[in-house]
Amino acid sequence: MSIGLRRVLAVTAVVSLGLGAASCGSAKQSSGGGSSGSANASGGAAVGAVRIGLLLPETKTTRYEQFDRPLIEKKIKELAPQAQIDYYNANQDATLQQTQVDTALTKGDKVLVLDAVDSKAIQSSVQKAHDAGVKVLAYDRLAQGPVDAYVSFDNHKVGELQGQALVAAVGDKAGAGEIFMINGSPTDPNAADFKAGAHSAIDGKLKIGKEFDTPQWDPNTANQEAAAAITAIGAANVVGAYSANDGMAAGVATALKAAGLGVPLTGQDAQLDGIQRIVAGTQTMTVYKPLKPETDAAAQIAVGLASGKALDSALVPTTVTNGSGNTVPANLLTPIVVTKDKVKDTVVADGFYTVAQICTADYADACKTAGLQ
Repeated sequence: MSIGLRRVLAVTAVVSLGLGAASCGSAKQSSGGGSSGSANASGGAAVGAVRIGLLLPETKTTRYEQFDRPLIEKKIKELAPQAQIDYYNANQDATLQQTQVDTALTKGDKVLVLDAVDSKAIQSSVQKAHDAGVKVLAYDRLAQGPVDAYVSFDNHKVGELQGQALVAAVGDKAGAGEIFMINGSPTDPNAADFKAGAHSAIDGKLKIGKEFDTPQWDPNTANQEAAAAITAIGAANVVGAYSANDGMAAGVATALKAAGLGVPLTGQDAQLDGIQRIVAGTQTMTVYKPLKPETDAAAQIAVGLASGKALDSALVPTTVTNGSGNTVPANLLTPIVVTKDKVKDTVVADGFYTVAQICTADYADACKTAGLQ
């Protein structure tokens, strides 16, 4: 187990203890609502039949429907069996998400777990919830407005790790050419943190020939941007590529292959296809953010907010300032770098993916070389 992983698990353990001290105990949605249900497990926090709204931003990134939603819902029901959960997915539509907040408030949700499509656009909805006495937990992305708590990873550190890995992978070729950067969506505050962190590691060490901010983290747009960057820089002069996440890295990898290039490429989120590219050698690294510690913390904070009591400092050990100037109690977890030699010790060891999922027929030989089979 990596040092970073031990740190994340340690934080989760502390968070769990903190909650114990504080309490007793389909993919696409229409504009108007979400699925809801009551937990029937025994035990959990004594918060009664509170309604909690879970608002996730999109379905293009596989994590939200495959991991975030089921893990958060399961943990909430474990902690508060009588809690009712209303689920919404905005499908990358900021206006739709505002409507979904209105729906959640009309339904009587008392806590909103909100992963904002657009952190600025959602501010009026956060204010509306606040004025109605509804608590808002910003999940994974820091929304603007009077947010009550925030849980995510150290996003500046994510970008820094990506930049450091790219600098190391380019190595002594740094002076022989240029890299290009495919950053995340300009409406996502996390993307700005990733970008700043990456620049802190890259600037002065690698020459950046072209740089793009990619609306909606769209892989197809990333592919077009990468192709344009390769043309502008000249294929022979490209020595590396920064992609802010694995979804966009898929588009970048396709553009690199079309240009006959095999240069270092970064990513984030440990998507299955990203891990497979790492095993195959067409992507250098990804940043793994173990979702269970994050989803557990989110559920614990949501239930804590539902109790009406002040959050224990173990749940929110630090603070951050959001784009509207509000100071927000926060829990920031530690991200982990995954390279080919770390796949087995991270995503496989955690049960995030099985070897069988990674090592399909197309990757069987690469998996053997990587020591996975």
